[in-house]
Amino acid sequence: MAILKPFRGYRPPHEIVKDLASRPYDVLNSKEARQEAGDNPYSFLRVVKPEIELPENTDLYSQQVYDKALSNFKLFIEKGYFVRDEKPCYYVYAQTWGDKTQYGIVGCAAVEDYLNDVIKKHELTRPDKEEDRMKHVRITNANAEPVFFTYPGQKAIDEIVAGVVQHRPVYDFKADDGFGHHFWVIDNDELIAKLEKLFDGVNSFYVADGHHRTAAAALVGKEKKENNPAHTGQEPYNYFMAVLFPDDQLTIIDYNRVVKDLNGLDKESFLKKLEADFEIKPMGEREFKPQELHEMSMYLDRTWYAMKAKPHTYDDNDPIGVLDVTILSKSVLEPILGIKNLRTDKRIDFVGGIRGLEELMRRVDSGEMQVAFALYPVTMKQLMDIADTGNIMPPKTTWFEPKLRSGLVVNVLD
Repeated sequence: MAILKPFRGYRPPHEIVKDLASRPYDVLNSKEARQEAGDNPYSFLRVVKPEIELPENTDLYSQQVYDKALSNFKLFIEKGYFVRDEKPCYYVYAQTWGDKTQYGIVGCAAVEDYLNDVIKKHELTRPDKEEDRMKHVRITNANAEPVFFTYPGQKAIDEIVAGVVQHRPVYDFKADDGFGHHFWVIDNDELIAKLEKLFDGVNSFYVADGHHRTAAAALVGKEKKENNPAHTGQEPYNYFMAVLFPDDQLTIIDYNRVVKDLNGLDKESFLKKLEADFEIKPMGEREFKPQELHEMSMYLDRTWYAMKAKPHTYDDNDPIGVLDVTILSKSVLEPILGIKNLRTDKRIDFVGGIRGLEELMRRVDSGEMQVAFALYPVTMKQLMDIADTGNIMPPKTTWFEPKLRSGLVVNVLD
């Protein structure tokens, strides 16, 4: 069974929360983070992307970057930008996008659950990115940013959350990107005890977004355990901060592909090769979005095409073989376009569905890319089936939106 514990969070005063809360460290490059933080002294980017306060040519993985993260975090506490809650609490974090709101519970998951696969993964992690976040956790001694988990929805948990959100949130703001963020503190002992017991009855948690941060947080906890001869299992470092959303409230959006060239083929030869595995139908110049599983759309030479995968290209009984990203790789990218490794090949790039099909058209029409593929989104069931069977999704398969704001609450490992 999975564990989710309350914790004593460090949180900003509500007067500055909108200015302090930032986008996650990994959705901005250093230049974008500098621009976004600007002259705002509260921006949490100064903690999660501290290179913005160092010379522009600074090595992002140098010791001075991590030292700057620590000094800025300490400064935020000294200046009262963060104040620690008096007792361990759970928190409700809700996000609004258009007319949809999803409600998550913030707590601390167990390091042992990650190491024992009670917390299930669906992506591979890169050692360099893992080590970067491990250094950040080690040196700041904190989980500065939460990880994004999901779990099979539980009616009893939903009912508690529904009761909590009847009250006025401690934070309630719309960020510049248009997403709404709402936050409540659960400090009632009876509710805390109920939630802790209910989560004890959940078999597994699933990493939705933030595999590198999850791995880093768990591995630092493991290090601390191994380096502590007096380890008891009760220390704060045995847990790390996560936001858990029920699976029935989440939607995965599409994650699309653009390719620089046709691997030496002309347009007609390329289309002919596609016909072996797809039913191809021209759809004109207007955007065409896939309508169902095993249907893709392609943009080539200012024309959209519907691509219906033929039955021999997929296996609906195989958690990986059912995915349209698998079909595209095995039937198009590898054999026709010569793209064998999605992680390293420079001829392919990936575009989150949040940017819309217009971004695919822009990149092809500009001449930067020659062809684009839009995919039908993966479902939450597919994600959980893959994690449950110990499989790994192909790279760049899932895109979750909205992203969690960083800085609403921080977990310190002492």
